[in-house]
Amino acid sequence: MTDAPTPSAAPSEVAPFAERVLDEVGRAVVGKRDALSLVLAGILAKGHVLLEDFPGLGKTLAARSFAGALGLDFSRAQFTPDLLPADLTGSYVYDQRRGEFDFRPGPVFAGLLLADEINRTPPKTQSALLEAMQEGQVTVEGQTHRLPTPFHVLATANPVEYEGTYPLPEAQLDRFLLRVAFGYPTAAEEVDVLRRRLDRRREEVAIEQVTDAAGLAAMQAAVEQVAVDESVARYCVDLVDATRRHSDVLTGASPRGSLGLVLTARALAAIRGRDFVVPEDVKVVARAVLAHRVTVKPDLWMTQASGARVVESVLTSVETPHTLESRPVESRR
Repeated sequence: MTDAPTPSAAPSEVAPFAERVLDEVGRAVVGKRDALSLVLAGILAKGHVLLEDFPGLGKTLAARSFAGALGLDFSRAQFTPDLLPADLTGSYVYDQRRGEFDFRPGPVFAGLLLADEINRTPPKTQSALLEAMQEGQVTVEGQTHRLPTPFHVLATANPVEYEGTYPLPEAQLDRFLLRVAFGYPTAAEEVDVLRRRLDRRREEVAIEQVTDAAGLAAMQAAVEQVAVDESVARYCVDLVDATRRHSDVLTGASPRGSLGLVLTARALAAIRGRDFVVPEDVKVVARAVLAHRVTVKPDLWMTQASGARVVESVLTSVETPHTLESRPVESRR
């Protein structure tokens, strides 16, 4: 493991570490640098990420690789129709020798939880994640248990198989800072996947640990120092407001959407080596932050209308503020 950043890390320290984390994860997930950068931005913004894409495109591999590169305790919960909330959060077990009940933590007690195929389990179990994702704690039989910090959920979902699945309710979707899709690789990238597998002669990809939980916390603290000009903040609000007024929309993004834009764009700016946000950062993260927070009208469900198309529309219709050439003077104070 390399030296982790100190608790007083500056924004300038984030980019080199992010580069090395992405390089390590990129050894396992080939050719998806932009999508992986979004996932890392979500983690640096202290959020949770939903990976929604077709089977076999590296969602589970990406989550495991991020845990290894970031030095986080990793656990995987395979969401199935018979999964109970206690299977996720843990439960009390009676110790006959001591005559007491002991709490046995579930897989949610980890630095990074992979909630695999989250849409295959009933809403009751899905909702068991809500408290953990929002409050960083779980309550079992009236007792509250704090989760480790940092704590992040990377959930996967299959968007094409609907039989035997339970779509995530809007309230839970809103808890995910980002929804990211990897997409199919190009022919050259797919050949590279095959070549790497043949060269290493084993299934597993060895991921080198770049930092640890304390180092990640330091990077997250450094991201908090990234400056956001008022014009950029207003741009985020204007984008979110435009989703509410779009003709195809039943419900637009909430204020959590505009906050998500600012937080994720700030993390992306740090990954790109800046200590201030420019409008282009907002545009890069807008689809991943807003699309799953937009609900189109029911009468348009059988058309091409979607949250992603609404976000594309507002990005072209809302005026972009002038790109900042440097950090605003008033933000340096």
